[in-house]
Amino acid sequence: MAKASNNTSIILNFALVLSLILITTIAESRVTISAKSKASVTLVCNSVTAVNEGDTCFDIAKSFNLTTAEFDGINPNVNCDALFVGQWLCIDGFEF
Repeated sequence: MAKASNNTSIILNFALVLSLILITTIAESRVTISAKSKASVTLVCNSVTAVNEGDTCFDIAKSFNLTTAEFDGINPNVNCDALFVGQWLCIDGFEF
């Protein structure tokens, strides 16, 4: 009788460990999937302007009635500290 109880205990412990591993794996995969989905934002630019001598991101945003947050949202890869004359910047767009 004690041997049957010992076998049952081993099987239940094995099932518990297996369940914990499965739950951890599922939880980790959900974090990875949600991180990938945020990177798949598509930007659409409807209108652009060229940078002129002395322009700053703030000046361009202000001249087209954009907030700095809106300007940064439609120009995510622009380094405002390193603008160059003739560089194209989006002034009207959206993301989806």
